[in-house]
Amino acid sequence: MSGQNWRSLQESLSSVTIFPLFALWMFLVMLITRLLNECYHFPGFVYKNARLSESKKSVEVEVRERVRSKPICSVCHKPGSCYDHLSCRRFEFIPLWGYAVFFLYYMRRVNCPTCGVKVEEVPWGTGKHTLCNAYMLHLAYWARKLSWKETAESFHTSWDKVVQSVQYVVEWGMAHRELGTIRAIGVDEIQYGKGHQYVTLVYQIEAGCIRLLWVGKDRTLESFEKFFTMIGKELSEKIEFVCSDMWKPYLTLIEKHCTNALNILDRFHVVAKLNKALDEVRASEARKLVLDGYEPVLKKSRWCLLKKPGNLTDNQRVKLREVLRYNLKSVRAYLYKEDFQRFWEYDSPVWAGKFLDQWCKDVMRSKIDPLKKFVGTLRNHRELLLNYFRAKKAFSSGVVEGLNNKAKVTMRKAYGYKTYEMLELSLYHVLGKLPEPELSHRFY
Repeated sequence: MSGQNWRSLQESLSSVTIFPLFALWMFLVMLITRLLNECYHFPGFVYKNARLSESKKSVEVEVRERVRSKPICSVCHKPGSCYDHLSCRRFEFIPLWGYAVFFLYYMRRVNCPTCGVKVEEVPWGTGKHTLCNAYMLHLAYWARKLSWKETAESFHTSWDKVVQSVQYVVEWGMAHRELGTIRAIGVDEIQYGKGHQYVTLVYQIEAGCIRLLWVGKDRTLESFEKFFTMIGKELSEKIEFVCSDMWKPYLTLIEKHCTNALNILDRFHVVAKLNKALDEVRASEARKLVLDGYEPVLKKSRWCLLKKPGNLTDNQRVKLREVLRYNLKSVRAYLYKEDFQRFWEYDSPVWAGKFLDQWCKDVMRSKIDPLKKFVGTLRNHRELLLNYFRAKKAFSSGVVEGLNNKAKVTMRKAYGYKTYEMLELSLYHVLGKLPEPELSHRFY
């Protein structure tokens, strides 16, 4: 075969191979721009071209302004004339087929008659963020389900960009949320670090609206006061029910600000205090039996006495039956504890009050000091305990404890937070049910 014929054959084969690949790529480019125009279209802007960068494993989409479209001032949000163009700026979009996607746009400066020369406002980005709004919403959505580190690894991005996305969504939600009329709240605290580091959490616990309203650093009077400052006097006075524990600063501020509310004491903490008193009796008596040389019948009986009878294992039932045969202070304290559970079964606050008074009298005659101390607590908070029945048992701390567990799971999933600011951001993001910016299409 001559050299000329060989060259002509090579050209024909190369055209057969290259043309289909070129046509396929042109089709994908058209498809990308078509999808973006369909799902993420903005008046005044055009997706001009898309190209694949093999070295960076990314797709770059060029964006340009439409002819005769006016830029929008980023300060006063009003249109103005174009002053000049800045250098090309890259906005990161949601990854596509494993490729990072970037918008390339030459930002304009606006000659605003009010604000002077300012950089324009673009609808797909906010401020100096290098991420598109849609991508930040996308990352924030998955950051609510996964840990921030797992989210960053899943989308081949950095942890800082995930935090930036969550911060954008939370700040937007806090600025646009509507508190409305708050009818019932629950307040409690959880530990988030070593050395008695606490956060105070206030939830809205109405039917159909259960969310985190406020996070405060520390468990102090000054910290909780900031919540009432945030919602204002008018909203505070419209609160009808408050669920809290017996901590005095909580009770003081609730009485001061929520003048029309029933303060319902936390049933969980009441039962916890009673169990603590029973455990003190058991531990003290167990030590005394050992010192006096008696058989250690109370050994391994702690959970037999503290757990509900229905939750006992078979071995614990056998052990409890054995312990109840003895005439011990621990046995009498256990019987008082089980008898107190009848208090929560009443419907009328009057009859519940009569039962409570009689139970307290019986315990005071028992000569069991830890239980007598518990009775003093009950008598000091008698009316607050009866508010549970005055509220028709419609509100309790069960919802608050459930939300606290979600908050603890959020902290555990992140293996803790180095700063309080990150903790606050995460709790609002997961539990706050904050509104989010609207998109014409959800990229989930």
